[in-house]
Amino acid sequence: MTTSTIGLFVGLLLAIAAATGGFTGFLFAVVLAAAGFAVGRYIDGELDVSAFSRGRRHDR
Repeated sequence: MTTSTIGLFVGLLLAIAAATGGFTGFLFAVVLAAAGFAVGRYIDGELDVSAFSRGRRHDR
């Protein structure tokens, strides 16, 4: 499945969420889509979560 096909399906699902749930439903669908995207990248090994947990460390 190509990236453009996946984008088409995501767009259609977001349109359904907007039509049935209004603006709040649309925002909820976008947040869930972003979370699913992050989980998918983590499972594929493309997202390094340790960078977020380290925080800011200053070398002095």
